[in-house]
Amino acid sequence: MLRWIVIFLVIALVAAVFGFGGIAEGAADIAKIIFYIFIVLLVLSLLSRLFRR
Repeated sequence: MLRWIVIFLVIALVAAVFGFGGIAEGAADIAKIIFYIFIVLLVLSLLSRLFRR
């Protein structure tokens, strides 16, 4: 999942350098959403591991 975040951030940076503002904004938004999903899943995983023991 982190790989997708990095890929979309790189796409956003490259698009911003070449002046494609809409594409850069869209890729950055997708990267943010995936990052928040990753954080939620990480917290749930840590909590489930903590309560399992």
